[in-house]
Amino acid sequence: MARPTGRSTGAGTAPPRSIDVARLAGVSQKTVSRVMNGEQYVSDEVRRRVLEAAETLGYRLNHAARALASGRTRSIGVVTLGTALYGPASLLMGLERAVRDTGYTLRVVNTVEGDAAGIAGAVDSLLDQGVDGIVVSEPIDEEGDADLAIRADVPFLILGAPPPFTVRRVVTAGLVAHRLAQAVTEHLLDLGHPTVHHLAGPRRWYAARDRMEGWRATLAAHGRREPPVLVGDWSAASGYRAGRELAGDREVTGVFAANDDMAIGLIRALLEAGRRVPEDISVVGLDDIPVAAYVTPPLTTVRQPFDATARDGLKRLVHAIENPDSEPIPADDPPVNLVIRSSTAPPPDRTAVPAPTAAPNRTTVPTRTAPAPRPAPRRTAV
Repeated sequence: MARPTGRSTGAGTAPPRSIDVARLAGVSQKTVSRVMNGEQYVSDEVRRRVLEAAETLGYRLNHAARALASGRTRSIGVVTLGTALYGPASLLMGLERAVRDTGYTLRVVNTVEGDAAGIAGAVDSLLDQGVDGIVVSEPIDEEGDADLAIRADVPFLILGAPPPFTVRRVVTAGLVAHRLAQAVTEHLLDLGHPTVHHLAGPRRWYAARDRMEGWRATLAAHGRREPPVLVGDWSAASGYRAGRELAGDREVTGVFAANDDMAIGLIRALLEAGRRVPEDISVVGLDDIPVAAYVTPPLTTVRQPFDATARDGLKRLVHAIENPDSEPIPADDPPVNLVIRSSTAPPPDRTAVPAPTAAPNRTTVPTRTAPAPRPAPRRTAV
């Protein structure tokens, strides 16, 4: 016999109610409410019976009724930049996947780069819709943002660098970008590169500035020279332009591009100029976009935990919504996942003596002293 779905299948067929679940599970209707609302003080055995009964009957929590009873809309607003760039788009998709397990729905408002109203206008729009909390996943500075004044009683989740406004209740989530930059910069230094060049993202982006500061601080901590910074726009085309500029500098042996797209464009320009990757120049990206493992050579990069960040952030935001007087849940601290592929290697040994012309088949293998060990991030060799 087919399992009931909880939907009306014809005249006279009503969807199951919480009292039906209570009867089947052998518990009170109040206990069913506690289980379905994720409340504490319910034993694991009782919780299991209620959930199995609900699944058998096809029972679904009536969120509309809950909203009327609690004064909440069971909705969460999201302010995000309207872009198809991999990072912001992946984080939004992670939020949409994670929210399914919370009993809330998302209401998304996109901002437009260069719009002075930006975040403030988006927040006002969501507050007018009566959302219970707001996620700000806004990666850029707004024009005139120092004068932003946001007044809201709902809690906010900030993903990435906080925007320049103050609200009463704020939780944060996400891996600090300078840690990612530190991991890739130290990877190249550990391979023996004398320094690391940097292709940064647009200056208005929080992530671009954080990654540049992480790169700069790591070079300083190791006493290495800081080369001039090149600036791109996150696109492969801007990486290609930077690659053409770097290809003529024979002192360049290692480059950290602030995202994978720019790294891929940079590699293309280097190869066209006759510079081998990684034999002449090592290149590292950041994000681990799906194509990164399939370009030539496969790209060394750092994998960003977008789904984990979304789950952790929403868990903490929902707790703040439903427990306004309690302490916030501590944030998770996800590990840095450095994915090592074939685009990085030790630098060429420019002091090696060429093999005598009388012995063309002789191979000279350079030797080098390994760098001092240090605690390393999680590394995945692919």
